[in-house]
Amino acid sequence: MSQNKHFATSRRSFLQKAGLTGLALPLAGHQFLQANPASTTTPQPSSVGFSPSPYSIGQHKIAVFSKALQWTELNQMADMVAEAGIDGLDLTVRPGGHVEPERVKDDLPKIAEAMKKVGKEIVMMTTAIGGADEPFTSDILTTAGQLGIGFYRMDWYKYDQQKNIDDNLKAFAKRMTGLAKLNKANNIKAGYQNHAGTGFGSPVWDLVQVLRQVDSPWVGSQYDIRHAVVEGANSWPLGFDQLQPFINTIVMKDFYWANNNGKWQVVNVPLGEGMVDFSAYANKVKTLAANMPVTLHQEYDLGGAEHGHRKANITEAQMLAAMKKDMTFIKNSLS
Repeated sequence: MSQNKHFATSRRSFLQKAGLTGLALPLAGHQFLQANPASTTTPQPSSVGFSPSPYSIGQHKIAVFSKALQWTELNQMADMVAEAGIDGLDLTVRPGGHVEPERVKDDLPKIAEAMKKVGKEIVMMTTAIGGADEPFTSDILTTAGQLGIGFYRMDWYKYDQQKNIDDNLKAFAKRMTGLAKLNKANNIKAGYQNHAGTGFGSPVWDLVQVLRQVDSPWVGSQYDIRHAVVEGANSWPLGFDQLQPFINTIVMKDFYWANNNGKWQVVNVPLGEGMVDFSAYANKVKTLAANMPVTLHQEYDLGGAEHGHRKANITEAQMLAAMKKDMTFIKNSLS
């Protein structure tokens, strides 16, 4: 995308009304809470709290993965989510994310308050949490629980090549069981994302086996249709059916395969422009709980924003247009 100047409309009146002027402090040294170009729109704070999205599908809350918004400033991001009509955030609470783990006690409440001021919320988080005994795991989950955040995505597990598959799965189950107890104490559910590749969860059957061993409502699956289709173009419905009892959040994104100088590669694209059969997927989603949170991942070309860059070659208007287009597709495809 071509480089454009950000909008220069003043945000002073909004900040005064929303009481957010005290939040213009850096988060863990990043530009996230620093001054940033202004939004072109200033939605008024909701007097009744959470405002349902115009794109809402049944009881599903739709969140946008904040990775693609890490180039924005806090109040700008809150404005954009409200303007796009999205229910809230799937917030990156991990190293290099919107919230650094060591700052979660200070920064997560600030972001939750900023979203509340515009009638939105933190629907879920994306974390690097792999076990209950890791540094900052307790801080993250306790703080999130106090704020009423009900879901988070876990870190990915890697197979130990020195162990056989069964021994690896036993180790993964033990780690998840420990997390389940901590999750229950904080009223928050973990979701393990199936991710294309050779890690745990890539073939899906291994994740099913472990979740059956853990047998807890506090640890489940974050089902990613894009990665499922990459690994099983035609067989993904079988994996979905196995995982179905454990799915607690779902991901929306799309891709296609492209031949680049003789090498086949995955290319991420906006929803509906790739290989995912969203009609078939919609039928599967209907078998899930009616209030299943949905997270929109925008990992196609957005001038670097898709990679979580702090400086991206994209304007606010372009980002909003992409968000609204994807949200419209979600509503039309899943309703």
